[in-house]
Amino acid sequence: MSEKSEIQAEAVFERKFYGKMLDWKAHLADKCALLVEGARRVGKTHLVTRFAKNEYETFVYIDFSLKDKVTKESRRAFEEESSIEDTIERLAVIQGVRLIPGRTCFVFDEVPRYPPAREAIKALMTYGKYHYIETGSLLGIKENVKDIVIPSEEHSMKLFPLDFEEFLDVLGEDVLKEKIREAYAGHRPLPDYLHDKALKLYRTYMVVGGMPQSVEAYVFGRERKLEASELAKREILALYQKDIGKYAKGYATKVRAVFRNIPGALNSREKKFHLSDISVNARMRRYENAFLWLSDAMIANIAYNSTDPNVGLEMSLESSLFKCYSHDTGLLLTQAMSGMADVDGRLLRGILFDNLGINEGMFFENAVAQALVACGVDLLFYSVKDSRNPARTMEIDFLIRNGIKICPIEVKSSRNREHVSLDRFIASYSKRLGPRYVITANGYFREKGIEYVPIYMAHLIVPEGVLF
Repeated sequence: MSEKSEIQAEAVFERKFYGKMLDWKAHLADKCALLVEGARRVGKTHLVTRFAKNEYETFVYIDFSLKDKVTKESRRAFEEESSIEDTIERLAVIQGVRLIPGRTCFVFDEVPRYPPAREAIKALMTYGKYHYIETGSLLGIKENVKDIVIPSEEHSMKLFPLDFEEFLDVLGEDVLKEKIREAYAGHRPLPDYLHDKALKLYRTYMVVGGMPQSVEAYVFGRERKLEASELAKREILALYQKDIGKYAKGYATKVRAVFRNIPGALNSREKKFHLSDISVNARMRRYENAFLWLSDAMIANIAYNSTDPNVGLEMSLESSLFKCYSHDTGLLLTQAMSGMADVDGRLLRGILFDNLGINEGMFFENAVAQALVACGVDLLFYSVKDSRNPARTMEIDFLIRNGIKICPIEVKSSRNREHVSLDRFIASYSKRLGPRYVITANGYFREKGIEYVPIYMAHLIVPEGVLF
């Protein structure tokens, strides 16, 4: 299934990102173009074209990833010397679109494939009259911005895989979504029957993931078969492997090695990435570009160790110690089972019901990382080892800010309520700390100043921000 056909299947999906686009149109569209960034197959094309169709009277759509006649003629409109007004008129005429000042939108899809169109945004915005939306995968890759001036007249927003609330919407579980929100706002647990339902659906979400192609295959397939979503995820991972070979020029082998080792690193006790797992002779200076490539491509979320837990967390980063998460937990699960030649539905259902004895902690932690990133949080953790004084050894999975306070987060997939590192961390830095969280499979409760939050509420611990 191509990305364009996959996007059409997502037509029934409602995304929170749509509301952010409405805010851009209301407040910024006359001043800057909207640049929608996201990993491949995350649903950018569908979302922006649906927005342009719904919110404007006319729109001009150009897919720069294609090599058809329309795209070639559109490229020539930028290349031939003419006024910006002539370029705009020509782009509209090519597709037979009537231009209406203030009510026509231009969509430049996969603009990294044709950098001159992105560079032209400055002149287009200066001319005024119309609105512009750009989309792109691999926008941070240096080859895609080589020899062009990045326009300052861009407002960039990132589109991520569906979050759990969006997944519930697709399943028609909007009432459960609201019950979860109400319970967290009231600092109370869900009734047992709702907790069990929410947890089961969250496990389903972790298996299926949030990539539109996988969600569509599961939700609209026969009897909601997990095998269908698994096949869709394997196709996405194969596409990522091809992208690495095509775009990670000069270090594709290193990028593939890092990408392939993400599940193994997260399955380790510390969940940190050790280059020695790739090669005994691997050195960070040789592999740094590989991690940056995966991060820029938005298919990996990198977390760094902050050695001084205060309001300036980014000022004390230890760049040599980090964790590398998958941008989608469903894809991580598929990577972890990559050695299987066939999709085994019994295995998938075993994972879903937590009866196989696998390391579920790695998937829980990845899911929390994914939720935090989608909320706009930079991933940071705290790790200290002291062989002389073991009581000072601490591992805190995530640190986030709440005003001027720091909030430690520990993720536990098991029923075990011990959290030695968190207790030590609180004792050492209590005056700097805000709310303290343990993300767990249990229902919500508070005890001794710690909030125990069920994983299906994890996204709610981050205060909702505003776009501007």
